[in-house]
Amino acid sequence: MVRWAATITLSAAALLIFACSPAGPEGVDTSVLDREIGQRIGDPSTCVLVAEAGSTKIVYRYGTNTVCARTYPGCGDQAGRTVADLLKGLDPTAEGVATSCPTAADGSRSVGWAAGPVAGRDLVFAAVMEGQRALPGMIMADRLASAFAAAGLE
Repeated sequence: MVRWAATITLSAAALLIFACSPAGPEGVDTSVLDREIGQRIGDPSTCVLVAEAGSTKIVYRYGTNTVCARTYPGCGDQAGRTVADLLKGLDPTAEGVATSCPTAADGSRSVGWAAGPVAGRDLVFAAVMEGQRALPGMIMADRLASAFAAAGLE
């Protein structure tokens, strides 16, 4: 009886998680997109959001709620921001954002930011990675473009 109740509880929790997740960009298999991003920049400290251009409607998320909601140093004149903040402030007609900076005084950790339009789609993306092995924003942007193309998101 206890196992049955635990199974129902876990199933209900999984349904709630998936019900809150974005459905994904039209015509794109999100499991393929997950795999392509995972192979190129995947890390437990990575968050990638894809949204409709000119909107804050998120159609895809790679990364956990915790990583995606964290505030990281914004680099430059930004005191701190979340990946959603970057997405909200993104000009969909601009080339994009690719920046990095240290997050630890001794330089042992860094944060990389990347954002811009998704080629061939009316979509934009924003990504962040923080940690000892965080990629620079420029490399993240390049690898994400490759991942988007490989998953059919262009």
